[in-house]
Amino acid sequence: QVQLVESGGGLVQFGGSLNLSCVASRTIFTAYPMGWYRQAPGKQRELVASVTYGQPTYADFVKGRFSISRDTAVNTVDLQMNNLKPEDTAVYYCYYRANRIYWGQGTQVTVST
Repeated sequence: QVQLVESGGGLVQFGGSLNLSCVASRTIFTAYPMGWYRQAPGKQRELVASVTYGQPTYADFVKGRFSISRDTAVNTVDLQMNNLKPEDTAVYYCYYRANRIYWGQGTQVTVST
């Protein structure tokens, strides 16, 4: 079992920045994807960014604005979010896909106009 705990959400103005952090309760392996999904009210959960073997991938709607980083020494994955827009408002979930997918509890990000 792996527990994932997120932190760093909050309220920010349009164009602002936030950094989300997720820590895993035990050793995570670079071979398995780890990253972030988000879910806005009334919408499906969607992939934002992930990293596998140190290689990041991003959804088109965050390219150039978000940056994901993973530190296997301390079992964390961070999401630096810049130039935030109101449409980025959502609950952000950390995930880790090993033998099954593990989810964090979610952290709210709200971007005001």
